[in-house]
Amino acid sequence: MSTEDITNDVLDLDAVTEAVPAWTTHQLTLASYPEKLAIVKLAAGAEIPQWAESSSLFSVTATATETSLICAGRSVPTKTPSIKPLIAYRVVSEVEEGAVGILAALLVPLADIGVPAYTFSTYETDWVMVRVSDSDKAAEEWRRRGHTVAAAVPITPQKTQKKGPKAPQKGPKK
Repeated sequence: MSTEDITNDVLDLDAVTEAVPAWTTHQLTLASYPEKLAIVKLAAGAEIPQWAESSSLFSVTATATETSLICAGRSVPTKTPSIKPLIAYRVVSEVEEGAVGILAALLVPLADIGVPAYTFSTYETDWVMVRVSDSDKAAEEWRRRGHTVAAAVPITPQKTQKKGPKAPQKGPKK
């Protein structure tokens, strides 16, 4: 065996590392929310209907051509255009602002198994929604790829106190 043959058989680890997209190394924790949701299409500039606001997850996106809502599927009137029922997964892992490939790490596995996904982002995190019928399949694939999927822990919102003048303090009763 010549030196040239040995050199050709050596694996260049730097080249392999560069060939692996950075997003494939993200191992994320997702919280699944049990409420069945819907993505609803309303007309451009439409008022937000009261029925849409009774949901643990509620989002409004308005463009020049439509107003879309994410809300509880149970609330959506029958003839209103919607995609439902959906289950939402929230990325709960600490992710730096500007991190690249977070959604790719979640969406590529779903695309590989033929599961459609719908996404949106909030200031704090990213969300992925899949049809209820695909939710077990999606969670299983994410786990197979090294992600953690668990049920969301209910959060009780903290009441904010109104700021204003403090009431005078009364002394102890005698």
